[in-house]
This record gives sequence, structure tokens and C-alpha cells, in this order.
Amino acid sequence: MSYTNLLYHIVLRTYQSENTINTEHERELYAYMLGFVKNQNAKLIRIGGMPDHIHLFVSLPTTTTVANFVQGLKISSSKWLKANKDFPAFNGWGKEYAAFTYSNRDMDMIINYIKNQKEHHKRTTFADEYRAFLLENGLEIREEYFMRD
Repeated sequence: MSYTNLLYHIVLRTYQSENTINTEHERELYAYMLGFVKNQNAKLIRIGGMPDHIHLFVSLPTTTTVANFVQGLKISSSKWLKANKDFPAFNGWGKEYAAFTYSNRDMDMIINYIKNQKEHHKRTTFADEYRAFLLENGLEIREEYFMRD
């Protein structure tokens, strides 16, 4: 038996970062995403977000690539959102996504970060948050592609 613990903090944004995730019904979206995660034999540790983006902290099995997981999640949830009357303005997910690896030592930090999204975004924009994540993880930001759809 192999032993793995593959923890990912994944950030998805809506198409053109539009505020299309209705906060009154976001829990329904989170429940749907939880079902998707379970169907992938993955584990959802924490989910949360804002009207223009979502954070997921997940543990993925070794047989699932991050790219395939995110692609499947975006396709599946996009269909569900577009068919759901509680999200009439949803136009899809942005082309980009971000995914960062973490260890068990970081778990409480990431969980609390996601849990406190509403408070966090009283002080900072999503663009600034996203930019900070990329820089913190040593990724070069190519401005011609940054948050473009």
C-alpha cells in the first residue's frame, strides 16, 4: 500500500470575475461541489468564497491530477449553476485557476483563511489576493494573461 497526503488549495474565479455567485444560495453550490469531490474519491476539507471566486481545500487521490479534477469540477458545476434559477447571472468560470500544495502543518491556516473570506475581502480585492498567492508561491505573473478570459 502507498501512503499519500496530497493537499491542495484551489482557487476558481467566475468568468471575468463577475459577482455571479449568489451569497444567499452559496451553500447549495458548496453542497453540490462536495458531492463532486466525493465522486472523485477525494476529500473536501474546507470550501468558501465570495460572489466572484471560490476556495477549496481538498485532498486528492494519487490517481487524480489537479488539472483533471479542476476541469471536471468547472464543467460539472458550471452546468449545475446555469440550470439553477438561484444563480441567474452565472456565465461560467474563468479560464485560469490556481492550485497550491500544503502540508498538514498548514491545515489550520488554510482552513481559517477560507473560513474568513467574507471578513478578509472587506480589506482586500480578489485581484490583490490572487496576485499575492501567486507571488508567495514563486510564480511569475504575466500581466497580459492575468485574470483575462
